[in-house]
Amino acid sequence: MVGVKVCGVRTVDQARACVDAGVDALGLNFWAGTPRQVSLDTAAAISEAVGAEVELVAVFVDATETEIRHVRAVTGIQWVQLHGSEPPSLVAALGPEAYKAVGVAVAADAQAALAYPGERLLLDARVVGEMPGGTGHAFDWALAVEVARARQLILAGGLSASNVAEAVRRVQPWRVDVASGVESSPGVKDASKVRAFVAAARGA
Repeated sequence: MVGVKVCGVRTVDQARACVDAGVDALGLNFWAGTPRQVSLDTAAAISEAVGAEVELVAVFVDATETEIRHVRAVTGIQWVQLHGSEPPSLVAALGPEAYKAVGVAVAADAQAALAYPGERLLLDARVVGEMPGGTGHAFDWALAVEVARARQLILAGGLSASNVAEAVRRVQPWRVDVASGVESSPGVKDASKVRAFVAAARGA
């Protein structure tokens, strides 16, 4: 059964609603360039509230290793998703609980993703002029199939309850990742949309 990650959770209440909906992982975004950014204090509170029930992932864009390790120490969140232009060496330094998110627009992007270390890889849409993730845009899922066979693939980019079942059938990812597709507005998760997404992803 495919796993489900909801990214960009900003409050304890949102986190609890996602856990209650059966989500496997929650992404907490520490990048200042997104409306989904979470503070250290809030992240620590979310970790305390639901960290024993769900995998928590700290999301960064071009942060330093020192900054990332500080967040790990303060919040207790160990998994790290690197969503910027980070080199493979940083993924390796933070591993094994770290993985690279790679924006995909053409086949070469997906191939380049395989150069990163670690069991996991996340593929998202690469859209010129947009944020590194959470844009609501999809990419050609056919480009992800080979990566899904080689790694634990987390498929992101424009997913919602209306298309996630097809994405799972076509790509067979290890996990699907959603942000804007379960929101009522940027950074505000809608519990009913989360439940619908989980049901659709798992074929309910």
